[in-house]
Amino acid sequence: MNIILLGAPGAGKGTQSKNLSERLKIPQISTGDILRANVRSKTQLGQKAKEYMDKGVLVPDELVVNMVADRIKDADCATGFILDGFPRNIPQAKSIETTLDGMNKKIDGVIGIVVDRKELLRRLSGRRVCKKCGASYHVIFNTPINIGMCDKCGSEIYQREDDSEETVEARLKVYEQETAPLIDYYTNRDLYRAIDGIGGVDQITNAIIEAIDKGNNNT
Repeated sequence: MNIILLGAPGAGKGTQSKNLSERLKIPQISTGDILRANVRSKTQLGQKAKEYMDKGVLVPDELVVNMVADRIKDADCATGFILDGFPRNIPQAKSIETTLDGMNKKIDGVIGIVVDRKELLRRLSGRRVCKKCGASYHVIFNTPINIGMCDKCGSEIYQREDDSEETVEARLKVYEQETAPLIDYYTNRDLYRAIDGIGGVDQITNAIIEAIDKGNNNT
């Protein structure tokens, strides 16, 4: 079972992909994790990617796709995998399809976690982080015992610049321009299933699994 999870920043892809990985016994593949692992291990792809990362520019699609392809070749992906937030655009989608064809694999389902814009802004802009130990909080969902202070070390917590409402708006616009077109792309291939991203974590996981099962029964 090879699955793609789509959704805007803050929709809960990371949480759901971890849950699905445990429930379905297949690995979660995050491009961020792959990039960091390749850079850390100083692989040829990682060294090339680091050149772009050091300049503060996006790693080219071709490099990202090649890293994902290398990860899919690992033994733990033999029975399936979950792509968390990849592909990010239509060129990446087309490229990974071609790559999978060459490996006699295919994408079995694409799940879109749908959360309205107002809720996404609330989730993303509400995050707070401890200046000292890095512990993460949220002004609504995970408040510290003492306002403005870390429960773990007592240091000040603050809002990171990339969690400000203006930055969050910019991230959402990038998603809408570059990634949201994948919804039509995969809908036209009868692979896309939309899931309501509001609710309990396990409730959403169950809905995703039900959508995957329905998709399998229809093929």
